[in-house]
Amino acid sequence: MPPELQSQNPSSPRVLQGDLSALSPAVREFVEANVILCQPDSLHICDGSDEENRTILSQLEEQGLIKKLPKYENCWLARTDPRDVARVESRTVIVTTEQRDTVPTPLGGGASQLGRWMSPEEFDKASAQRFPGCMKGRTMYVIPFSMGPVGSALSKIGVELTDSPYVVASMRVMTRMGKTVLTALGSSEFVRCLHSVGCPLPLKKPLVNNWPCNPEQTLIAHIPECKQIVSFGSGYGGNSLLGKKCFALRIASRLAKEEGWLAEHMLILGITSPAGEKKYMAAAFPSACGKTNLAMLRPTLPGWKVECVGDDIAWMKFDQQGNLRAINPENGFFGVAPGTSAKTNPNAMATIAKNTIFTNVAETSDGGVHWEGMDEELEEGVSVTSWKNQPWKPEDGEPCAHPNSRFCTPADQCPIIDPQWESPEGVPIEAIIFGGRRPEGVPLVFEAFSWQHGVFVGAAMRSEATAAAEHKGKVIMHDPFAMRPFFGYNFGRYLSHWLSMAERPGLKLPKIFHVNWFRKSPSAGFLWPGFGENIRVLDWMFRRVTGQAGAMPSAVGYLPCPHSLNLQGLSVDLDRLFALDQDFWQKEVEEVEKYFSTQVNDDLPGEVARQLQLLQQRVKQM
Repeated sequence: MPPELQSQNPSSPRVLQGDLSALSPAVREFVEANVILCQPDSLHICDGSDEENRTILSQLEEQGLIKKLPKYENCWLARTDPRDVARVESRTVIVTTEQRDTVPTPLGGGASQLGRWMSPEEFDKASAQRFPGCMKGRTMYVIPFSMGPVGSALSKIGVELTDSPYVVASMRVMTRMGKTVLTALGSSEFVRCLHSVGCPLPLKKPLVNNWPCNPEQTLIAHIPECKQIVSFGSGYGGNSLLGKKCFALRIASRLAKEEGWLAEHMLILGITSPAGEKKYMAAAFPSACGKTNLAMLRPTLPGWKVECVGDDIAWMKFDQQGNLRAINPENGFFGVAPGTSAKTNPNAMATIAKNTIFTNVAETSDGGVHWEGMDEELEEGVSVTSWKNQPWKPEDGEPCAHPNSRFCTPADQCPIIDPQWESPEGVPIEAIIFGGRRPEGVPLVFEAFSWQHGVFVGAAMRSEATAAAEHKGKVIMHDPFAMRPFFGYNFGRYLSHWLSMAERPGLKLPKIFHVNWFRKSPSAGFLWPGFGENIRVLDWMFRRVTGQAGAMPSAVGYLPCPHSLNLQGLSVDLDRLFALDQDFWQKEVEEVEKYFSTQVNDDLPGEVARQLQLLQQRVKQM
């Protein structure tokens, strides 16, 4: 803590729950220093119990922050201030002494698209403007949490201090939280997380939807050198649930580089063939590109079974036998609601039917929820209140739910949760899948020629922008590894870290694939039906891993041989799905080359540049 943040110790806050003296010296010092800084009225050390959760939810209800949804069991609806609805990438920074440790230096200067850097001096000044006295009149909650199964060698522990009971209730769903974590922590190292909504009491101006936030002052900062996350001004999603993208990706990716593992924006699924053979795969897609749908796939091909380990984040480490082992460090799903339906994701719909916190979805007059793409007919006489808390009708011309509205639901409620989802050793990954929304040019599926080519494929990923961040419209954006907003350090060094896996002796490197469910015909309809039919692509990948499916080389990678995709009972235009247009791919190469040269610049590994040249040569020969 910088000297200017030191202040005289105010009267000690009332301890509402827990014993400060029972905390380990390091945790107690972290709490006490921030009590002095933030000056809360009271302190609550979370134990993670059912009783505590009921109390927190009741308190939120009394404050008008959430309301009960009587149509379901223990489900709740929160409406936020409309200025606090998504990740705020423009206010999300990594704090390092050297800017190049955070982001490559763009060609010709200017702002990097691969993250935002802040100097320690700037950060100290920004903190000093925000945090002193920021919790006056409020309770500081101490949340001890484990990312991953408690006690697993692949797991990490954090402690989040927050003045938001909404964060407490959500972190209980999204992480393993409470007494067991404090016991497991002992005197070990932990990630220090400080969060405030930035609205000390008494309020200077009235709240919107009873939702405390301070959007003009929002700042989400990561200080990797001291394993610290500091967030101010936003109460929503990844800005405030600091175990999520902040810890699980930005801080963890830096730890992973230092310790020789991988922290990735990937789902993990188990897939069992009709013959009873099982494989695990991980997949990286940008937000709203079907990650949760794939993680909870209901296969249309008879005999196949898919089970879900995780829908968003994978921590992966090679074991002593050279197998890549993965855990889902989260305990819940924080999924995008719009587009989720009994057709697109029946398993998600079953998961969220109880013990779920919905945020910024619409509410029905019979005590339920509603959103775009839910595909449920409203019963006669049932009216809808929008996420803006206004009466809503379909003809109003605007969505009833915010495009980034969410459900926060326990993973163990998923009907197809994998039996090994909490295995402390992790599950063995044999295939890694990249993908994005590409309406034209990119084939349904291809396999990388090698690990190095696969790293290039991940680095060259592009996709339509989504509602999870601040971007507008259907522009095609570069989103390497689906990690563009989440890198915890220089992207060029991240690529070198991935490439280094091929140099380590004895490792069984997974095959790498790329998929595109979203290719459209000239009439604008999707060429591939997607959803449960995606099992046909997973089936081909599975058989590629086992050496039982044919493939033929193309300019972009190995494509399925004729008749090697199981299309029985399905009518699709294979020629269009796999067509490779030379003009399109020449432009793609130019776009990727421009991106690498301007954004990654001198930090681009030579092997990635070589893979780009090889693609360029193959495209010329098409």
